[in-house]
Amino acid sequence: MSKSSLCFDPKRRPPMGAPPGKTTNPTAAFLHRYLWQRLPYALRRKLLLKVSLAAAPRINPHALPSSPIIVVGTFRTASGLGESARLCYLALRKTGFRVLGIDITALLMQTKDLDFKLKEGGSSYGAGTLVIHANGPLIPSVLAYLSNLVREKYVIGYWAWELPSTPNEWRPAINLLHEIWVPSTFVADAIRPIAGSRPIRVIPHSIIIEPNQFVKRNFPDHRTNFRVLTIYNAASSIARKNPLASVKAFQTAFGHDPTTQLTLKSLNGGIFRDGENDLWKCIKGYSNIDILDEVLEFPRLQELYLESDVFLSLHRAEGFGLSLVEAMLYGLPVIATNWSGNVDYLDKSNGFPIPFKLVPARDPQMTYNHPEMNWAEADIGSAAAALRLLRDNPVLRTTIGARASTFAHTMYGVTAYAANVVAALGARPEAREEVLIG
Repeated sequence: MSKSSLCFDPKRRPPMGAPPGKTTNPTAAFLHRYLWQRLPYALRRKLLLKVSLAAAPRINPHALPSSPIIVVGTFRTASGLGESARLCYLALRKTGFRVLGIDITALLMQTKDLDFKLKEGGSSYGAGTLVIHANGPLIPSVLAYLSNLVREKYVIGYWAWELPSTPNEWRPAINLLHEIWVPSTFVADAIRPIAGSRPIRVIPHSIIIEPNQFVKRNFPDHRTNFRVLTIYNAASSIARKNPLASVKAFQTAFGHDPTTQLTLKSLNGGIFRDGENDLWKCIKGYSNIDILDEVLEFPRLQELYLESDVFLSLHRAEGFGLSLVEAMLYGLPVIATNWSGNVDYLDKSNGFPIPFKLVPARDPQMTYNHPEMNWAEADIGSAAAALRLLRDNPVLRTTIGARASTFAHTMYGVTAYAANVVAALGARPEAREEVLIG
């Protein structure tokens, strides 16, 4: 979040330790930094997959979904998959399921950006349901880490991918799972060719905004600035998030107009300097464009949404688009590339889908560098026209924003999420202590 994952305020949650018996080893950290990371990237991935596959426990083919549900993920990392795990855990708890959690931030050598309080599930042996928020290549490592905990569990992988096909290195994980959950139809279509007989279920995220956190956007009439917001995490690939396209669309629409403002809310800006430098060069001399690169506490992130008039995302690909849905919840009209995960929820009735052309997926950060596949290049002129239309028509902004908010609350609230889980597992919250018959 994604980013939208910044909606969790570290100061509001006490620190959480690693699962019982799992600690960070200084020697391992040293070897990881000075030996492992010096190996070629492709070789590292191949070695890791081979070793972890050998160590990963095999699933019990006769296991059925049962209580408790144990959510596994990088709960302490400000990333899309980290946010995915947090939202899953919180939504299930809010709707009455018996839910535990296991944090794998340290296992996957991710940065610990956040504190997040969990009811620990690291010693919950026996029957149960594991929902693992980690993509295909990491599933063997996670299962090897969980070890005997897996033996009697029903194992679900929650996967997100942003291109139309999944790489071959995802295939070995299929046989280690009973089924796969994904956040959008786009991801389901990408994974289905390698899934064999494994069920794939579209379980969209529940975007949790408490009623007392949602404030009606009501600015005084004398406020003249038209404010546009773009959010991206550089660690999720700057090329994929494509904030440069947002800048160009804004500049095309408004130039140096001082009554307009574009805020680029970024995270991990230093992770890929070339991409960030391109952005800074493009906005040089534009006093109406700024970049905010930091982890924000929840109240400040909420302010950022509520201060804005429009949310702009000219991404090249999204598995779901957490920040887009958050913006809709806050009543913002969303202008976004009409391709990939957001096609499930953004259309002309509740936003501004932007036409595109498909181009080879080339990513200088290498995360999504698959030129044999395509991703989308949004039409800058169409996005600029949408920005001008919304700037000139406050009534349209309010109308579209209200529709977007109503739609998002209905489709992505905790009630809808619980219904999706019930459909997937046959689980009634009020029967959470019973076996969940799938």
